Amino acid sequence: MKSIFDKTTRDELIKRINSLDENSTAQWGKMNIYQMFRHCTLCEEMYLGKKKYKRAFIGRLFGKMGLKNLLKDESPLKRNSPTSPEFIINEKNGDVLAEKRKWVSLVEEYSQYSNDDFEHWFFGKMSKEQVGYFVYKHTDHHLRQFNS
Repeated sequence: MKSIFDKTTRDELIKRINSLDENSTAQWGKMNIYQMFRHCTLCEEMYLGKKKYKRAFIGRLFGKMGLKNLLKDESPLKRNSPTSPEFIINEKNGDVLAEKRKWVSLVEEYSQYSNDDFEHWFFGKMSKEQVGYFVYKHTDHHLRQFNS
């Protein structure tokens, strides 16, 4: 399974991110390109330990089972998967290029990942290996959403 901690995988994702621009349109979902870039930068900041979010009650009940199900194979995340309200971007417009650059910079930071106490807002405590697989799947999901 691909992991964000593998340099070749990171390079592939960065190439796909860089192929997107302000004219890229979603194949599904409600986000435009700016909203997707912003959503992904917020998520990366969480995975990297720069921001923390309160654990959802429903995640305490079903998080571990959901994570196990998501990481059982290489299948991509399902379209229109739910997210926390903190990661829903309401602003329709913003600096697309700046968000893209920020996202690429955050992806590059996985080469020095040190957030061993990471706790996902839904899934709970995750091992470094789980983070690597999940971050790849999340990034791939949104790149596929925008046909990259």
